[in-house]
Amino acid sequence: MKFRRKPRETVDINLASLIDVVFILLLFFVVTTTFTRETQLRVDLPEAVTGSPAEDQSKPVDITISADGVFSVNNQILPKSDLASLMDALQKEANGDTSRPLSISADGKTQHQSVITAMDAAGKLGFSHLRMTTVEAAPPAP
Repeated sequence: MKFRRKPRETVDINLASLIDVVFILLLFFVVTTTFTRETQLRVDLPEAVTGSPAEDQSKPVDITISADGVFSVNNQILPKSDLASLMDALQKEANGDTSRPLSISADGKTQHQSVITAMDAAGKLGFSHLRMTTVEAAPPAP
């Protein structure tokens, strides 16, 4: 007894609608994503009761100093934490424009010498607009 074989049907998967859905999902994720500015060093800023927000709109050069004295200039960690390395990094980042504001963000537990080193480097290069970054202190309890 000989059975006849049914010819196989070719199965085609329509990928056009799948591609449309993938592009719509991609567009959704691109539109809803938020970007935050994160530094590479963990810094707990000291508190201050007085002070005002920065009003200068030009892009500042940021020096960040961690609790153990590691320097970072515009989120680029310096290999050595000394005056010469800091001055080279500041000069490279500012491109010789010492009229740009310079912001120092030092951890509250940073040694005073590290902050003085950053201020000394800024002074030797001729920066005149210096800011110290702090967080607003909570009002004293009655």
